[in-house]
Amino acid sequence: MSPANAPSTPFPLSVRQQGKGFPILCLHGHPGSADCMGVFTDSLSEQFWTIAPDLRGYGKSRTRTPFTMQDHLTDLEALLDRLGIEECPILGWSLGGILAMELALRNPTRFPGLILVGTAARPISNLPPPTALELLFTLLAGGLNWLKPGWHWNIDTFGRQSLLKYLLAQHNPTAYRFLARAGGPATVKTSRHAHNALNRALAQHYNRIPDLAALDCPCLVLSGAEDRHILTQASYETAQHLKNSQWICYPETAHLFPWEIPARVNRDIQEWLRTHFNAEQGRL
Repeated sequence: MSPANAPSTPFPLSVRQQGKGFPILCLHGHPGSADCMGVFTDSLSEQFWTIAPDLRGYGKSRTRTPFTMQDHLTDLEALLDRLGIEECPILGWSLGGILAMELALRNPTRFPGLILVGTAARPISNLPPPTALELLFTLLAGGLNWLKPGWHWNIDTFGRQSLLKYLLAQHNPTAYRFLARAGGPATVKTSRHAHNALNRALAQHYNRIPDLAALDCPCLVLSGAEDRHILTQASYETAQHLKNSQWICYPETAHLFPWEIPARVNRDIQEWLRTHFNAEQGRL
């Protein structure tokens, strides 16, 4: 993603809204959807107004037209304008965290806080090429998990041998139920244009580390210790370059750690929010 602002026409995003009070913009990853953010919004909406859009090319925000990563920023700013939201913190997971940082760099006063989940300003991964057997086991694990979410036999027989071993460190039924409810459908509904936009951005060796000094807002940076999609070292590097950040690394978890240990992650997020924001009036 280039830092330059490229003019584009906003896309009317499908959006899932819950709760009331001070707003929090919640951005999913790739592949993903607003439903994937339910692990956060179902809890946060008890006190806050959560806005979780399907990004362009994902979920219900269907498009047949190619787009760039920069277009996501235009879409999201237009969504907030439409909802009459002048300022709000952002919770972003993976790609959503990168978009959160981009939005804050673009308009720092509008976004007074960032919760960055499994993401980095200079994302680095160490995933090996998938094998044919891993791909087969992934199809079998996903199909059986859709039919019987959280089935221990499927997890132990296929799940642990599939590509899910790079997304999960704790292969527990809770995580697999999230996969069945949100992860699988989101993967199917992610468009080729979304894949292409992300691949083009990654090919440019995305790196916003030098620009993070411009952000003064409080930031919570969360990482899974065994994340291979965005290495925990990259997450830590991001936290170190943010002026006002708290970094938490969860042992024995991977990229989908919010689905592995949802109660603990939500407890840490709620505690951080209580420190920096009022559910009715915004920042303290």
